[in-house]
Amino acid sequence: MYPSLTPPRQVKIGDAAAFAGITPRAIRHYHEIGLLPEPERGGDGRRRYGYDDMTRLLWIRKMAAAGISLDDMRAAFGEARDEAGDDALDIESVLSRLEETLAAQEAAIKRRRAAVQRLQAVGSPLGLLSELVTDRLSHLPPGALRPSDLDALLVTERIFGPLGAAIQAGTFIVLATHPDLRAEEDRLEAAEAALDDGVEPDDPRVEELAVQRCAHQMALNQAIEAAGLDAAEEKIFEIYDADLKGEEGTEMSAATAITKMPYDFSPARMRCVELAGRLFGEALADAHPADS
Repeated sequence: MYPSLTPPRQVKIGDAAAFAGITPRAIRHYHEIGLLPEPERGGDGRRRYGYDDMTRLLWIRKMAAAGISLDDMRAAFGEARDEAGDDALDIESVLSRLEETLAAQEAAIKRRRAAVQRLQAVGSPLGLLSELVTDRLSHLPPGALRPSDLDALLVTERIFGPLGAAIQAGTFIVLATHPDLRAEEDRLEAAEAALDDGVEPDDPRVEELAVQRCAHQMALNQAIEAAGLDAAEEKIFEIYDADLKGEEGTEMSAATAITKMPYDFSPARMRCVELAGRLFGEALADAHPADS
C-alpha cells in the first residue's frame, strides 16, 4: 500500500526554516540582502515557499557550513545563470577568495594559539606580548617584572613593534637583576612625579633631575654591556623578520604616538624628560665617538 500523505505544494516560513535547519529570522535576512528572492504572499498575507526556495535554502546552509560568506553566496547565485535564465549553483568564482580567507583565518588561529601557549607557559601577562619579547624575558623569576614594566613594554611594542620592545627588554632585565639600579630608578621616578603643575619648568630641580636621570641611564647602559645584553640585541637585529609572526604594520610612528598616547606630565616634567634625553644622547656620543 502506498502512503496516503501528500506533500504540500508550498509551506509557511516556519516550516521552511524547520526543514532547512535555520531560523525564520535568518530567512528574512536572506530576503533583505537579496540572497533569497522573496516569494509572493498567500491570501492570508503570509509568504509561501516552494521547492525551488527550499533547495536554495539548503544550498545556502551548505555553503555557510563551508565558510562561504553571504556576500560571496549572493555573487555566486546572482552571477551564475544558465542560458535558460534559471539559477545555477556555480561557486567556482568564489572558491579562490574563500581559500585566501581560510588561509588568513588559519594563520590568525595559529598566532592566537601560540599566544595562549606562551601565556600558559609564562603564567603572566608577559605571555601576551610578542614572542620576541617573551623569549627574551622568560628566564627571569616570577615577580621580577613589575606591572609597570609590562605596561611600558606594551606601549613600546605598539609604537615600535616587537623589535623595539625586545631591545627595551634589556633595560628591564638589568633592573630586575640589579637591586641598586632598581632602587635608583624608583627614586628618580618618584622625584620626577613630584614635578607637578606647581613646579615651574625653569625650577633648578628640573635640571638637577635631568642630570641624575642621564647618569642613571648611562649606568643602565654599562650594566647592559657588562651582562652581554648588547650582544644579544645585535643578534636580535640580525634574525628578526617582521613578517615572521604576522606583526608587520601594527606599529606607528613616534610622531603619531605622541598625539595618541596620553601622558599626564606637567610642563616641568616634560622639560626634564627632554633635557635628560638630550644629555643622554651627548653622553653616548662622547662615550662612543667612533659611532657618532
